[in-house]
Amino acid sequence: MARLVEIRNLAVTFDGQPALRGVDLDIAPGEAVGLVGESGCGKSVTWLAALGLLPAKARVTGSVRLGGAELLGAPAATLDRVRGGRVAMIFQDPASSLNPVHRIGRQIAEALALHRGITGATARAEAKRLLDQVGIPDAARRLDAYPHELSGGQNQRVMIAIALAGRPELLVADEPTTALDVTIQAQILELLAALRRELGMALVLISHDLGVVAESCERVCVMYAGRIVEEAPVARLFAAPTHPYTQGLLGALPPLHGPRRPLSAIPGGVPEPWAMPPGCAFAPRCPHAAEACAVTLPAVVVLPGGHRAACLRALPGFGSDERAAA
Repeated sequence: MARLVEIRNLAVTFDGQPALRGVDLDIAPGEAVGLVGESGCGKSVTWLAALGLLPAKARVTGSVRLGGAELLGAPAATLDRVRGGRVAMIFQDPASSLNPVHRIGRQIAEALALHRGITGATARAEAKRLLDQVGIPDAARRLDAYPHELSGGQNQRVMIAIALAGRPELLVADEPTTALDVTIQAQILELLAALRRELGMALVLISHDLGVVAESCERVCVMYAGRIVEEAPVARLFAAPTHPYTQGLLGALPPLHGPRRPLSAIPGGVPEPWAMPPGCAFAPRCPHAAEACAVTLPAVVVLPGGHRAACLRALPGFGSDERAAA
């Protein structure tokens, strides 16, 4: 399958402390991929690094290719065409992303002028069409509104309209529903799914909510301590999680059917970059950790059905050897 984005061995350090530790990720055209994990796992940093949006003190290595062209180290003019053009990104708090002193229409028109060269009455007409497309009622009047005059859900729709102004091939949605109530969350997720089908664009949904990802994505990547520790199609990941961290995340979800059961919590927390364990970063919290886990950084094991896991327990014979030793 052709790849729209290819990320290889992406690593990020801040003042010598690792935030990403070798991320490999492919995105196909039109694909919907979920990126999940606890706060501090590196989900947002992955895409900020890929798009050159990290501060100057960040040291970024590896490779990020968009349509075969390398983005890491690319000239600023190249990145300016990519950001908001071929790749757009929306964030969890639209209030902090929109300019409070400019009208909505002006902010959409700015994106249209930058990425498509549209100005004047043509830009205003296109801005109205985009607001209609994202489901904002009375779009012509809302063009002259300020962000504080709209609800949180409407402002998020405005952010999606601005993202669509550049006709992106990939939309990265970073926790787009976290600041919204549950009803509005569902509406925004339905909107993103409908736009992906209509426009044929790829979608990366960054979330800590596995339920949201299950409803919206085809493939899931689970991140922990700056690495992707498991990757699989949605149905397979939920049916047969391999990595103990993924199992822990799923164990913390309340069942919708069947008898009630106590929810299981994962003890401890994500290690700080300056206190990263020498082996598997999850080993101190893992109920199945073996001696080898404390000293060996697990490589990615390829499993059937497009499933991959970075865990020694996924290696053939590892569990049986452990039991035999016991």
